[in-house]
Amino acid sequence: MAKVKPFKGLRPPKQLVDQVASKPYDVLSSEEARKEAEGNEKSLYHIIKPEIDFAPGTAEDDPAVYSRAVENFKKFQDMGWLVQDPKEEYYIYAQTMDGRTQYGIVVAASVNDYLTGRIKKHELTRREKEVDRMHHIEVTNANIEPVFLAFPDNEVLGKVIADTARTEPEYDFVSEDGIGHRLWVISDDNTIKTITQAFASIPYLYIADGHHRTAAAAHVGEEKAKADPNHTGKEEYNYLLAVCFPQSHLKVMDYNRVVKDLNGLSEEQFLDKVREHFDVECKGTEIYRPAALHNFSLYLGGKWYSLTAKPGTYDDNDPIGVLDVKISSDYILRDILGIVDLRTDKRIDFVGGIRGLEELKRRVDSGEMKMALALYPVTMQQIINIADSGKIMPPKATWFEPKLRSGLIIHKLD
Repeated sequence: MAKVKPFKGLRPPKQLVDQVASKPYDVLSSEEARKEAEGNEKSLYHIIKPEIDFAPGTAEDDPAVYSRAVENFKKFQDMGWLVQDPKEEYYIYAQTMDGRTQYGIVVAASVNDYLTGRIKKHELTRREKEVDRMHHIEVTNANIEPVFLAFPDNEVLGKVIADTARTEPEYDFVSEDGIGHRLWVISDDNTIKTITQAFASIPYLYIADGHHRTAAAAHVGEEKAKADPNHTGKEEYNYLLAVCFPQSHLKVMDYNRVVKDLNGLSEEQFLDKVREHFDVECKGTEIYRPAALHNFSLYLGGKWYSLTAKPGTYDDNDPIGVLDVKISSDYILRDILGIVDLRTDKRIDFVGGIRGLEELKRRVDSGEMKMALALYPVTMQQIINIADSGKIMPPKATWFEPKLRSGLIIHKLD
């Protein structure tokens, strides 16, 4: 059963929260972070992307950069820009985007649950990204940024969320990207007990976003436990910072592909090969969005096409075989275009659904890319099915939006 606990959150005073809070470290470049933090010494980017304090081009993994993260983290606490709550509490975090609100419960989740498979993953992680985050956690001795978990809808937790949402939040602000953020502090002992017990009835939690952060936090906790001669299992390093959302609250966006060339084929030769496994219909110059599972949108030569996968290209009874990302990877990217490794091939790039299909058209029309392929979004249930089966999602399959805001709450490991 899922093991979570309340914790003494380290967070900004109410009047500073919109200055401190930032986007996650991995959704923008160093230069973008430098620009966003310009003129704001309280921006969390000084902790999570401290290379912005150095000359442009300074490596993110330079030892001086990690040292600066430690200095800045201490400075934020010394200056009162981050203040630790005196009591172990839970928190409710709500995000509103395009009129839709999702509510998550901020918890300290068990490192051991990740190591033993009770916190389930659906993606592979890259060792170099893990090592970077591990080092950042080690030097700051804190989970500065939360991981994004999901759980099957639970009536008790749903009621806690609904009751809390009717009260006045601690934080209530809109970030520069138009997303609304609200946060409530759960300090009532009975409610805290109710949350802990309700999670204990949930068999598994699922990583929605933040696989590298989860793995890094878990490995740091594991290492600290081994190095501590007085280890009891109750230390804060046995837990990682997570925001847990009911499954029904989450929306997975499409994650689309753009490709630089047709592997030596003319446009007509390429379409002829596509027709072997797809029903192809030209939709003209108006943007066409995939209408359902197994339907794709192709932009090529200034025109949009509907591609519908033929029977035999998918297996709706297999958690991986049902996925459109698998169908397109096998029958278009691999078999026709010769793109085998989506993680390393330089001929392909990926565009999150938040940017819209207009971005696909722009990148092809500019001449940068030759074709674009839009996919129908994966569902949260499909992700859970894959995690439950012990399988791994094909690369670049899911895009969650909105992203968790960093800096609302930090979990210290001591």
